[in-house]
Amino acid sequence: MTIQTPNSFTPSASPMSGQRIRHPRIAATIEECRLMLDAGDNANLIVLCGPTGVGKTTLGDFLVEAELTAEATTLSQDPGYMPAIRLEAPASGERDFSWRLFYQRMLDALEGELDAPRTAYGIDPESGKVVRPVGPQTNRLSGLRTAVERSLRNRGTRFVVVDEAAHMMRQCHPSRLVEQFNTLKSLSNEYHVQWILLGSYDLFELVSLSAQLARRTHVIHFGRYREDVAEDVRSFRGCLKKLGESMPALKELDLLRYAEVFHQNTLGCVGTLRTVLVRLNLLVAEKDWSEDTLCKALLTEAQVTQIMREIVEGEERIAPGLKRNLAVQQPQTGRRVA
Repeated sequence: MTIQTPNSFTPSASPMSGQRIRHPRIAATIEECRLMLDAGDNANLIVLCGPTGVGKTTLGDFLVEAELTAEATTLSQDPGYMPAIRLEAPASGERDFSWRLFYQRMLDALEGELDAPRTAYGIDPESGKVVRPVGPQTNRLSGLRTAVERSLRNRGTRFVVVDEAAHMMRQCHPSRLVEQFNTLKSLSNEYHVQWILLGSYDLFELVSLSAQLARRTHVIHFGRYREDVAEDVRSFRGCLKKLGESMPALKELDLLRYAEVFHQNTLGCVGTLRTVLVRLNLLVAEKDWSEDTLCKALLTEAQVTQIMREIVEGEERIAPGLKRNLAVQQPQTGRRVA
């Protein structure tokens, strides 16, 4: 996979997500993620924390697309091979996190490709016909887990991207959090599958649950573009320009004239910027351009205040935990060490 240089902004289009750009911050984060994927069992869980609207979902899509591109030759020879998938951790409304729904979503992602040979329990891989499953029933949690294990093995899946992974922590009693993530770690150990967990700053608490989880977890901070960092300001302006050029009603407008307004309003989060620009594009197409139209597309002060509060609290929480100390503790020998 080719990582973009700091000054490049490569657009990507998707039927589901529309225009996307691989901007400098996301390119650097992708590079670190892929390096940790090479660590294999030494990084079972890759936790990627960041503020709302920073572009975590887009990052997950890019990671999966890059893996599929890199494995194109193998995929052409083996249609059942599926090296990477992405799914969203469910917020089912239940009191506890629904592993049943989570496993079902995994099976849908792994077995949903109609052109690929089916491997789930209940489907004969040779004929594709439904057969009576032997062993645990797939409508039970144990049966779903068994089906997921078999599918991961047969598909040769290397990593699974889980978006909104903080749901796994919020919908669980604190006393059961270790058990919750040990479930993922066990799948990783048995089938050499790595998990990339995307979510809010709440996910950072994962490293404090147990020594075993802390040892096998790598944390990456996917931060916003800050207004007090000159390089970040330049990069944000590049994102604004590239996204504006991709939208029909905005491509002829000088949006950089309002770059500071967009930066303050979206707090330097490119996903939020894209949301604002999509709304602005619709409004301009309907009512033509004016500063009043721009104001209608922007987030309200109450929205900005709430998002900013969460960002500041999250950054303050994660900053001390990401420090690496190179100081060496000297042995207690009774003599002064020069």
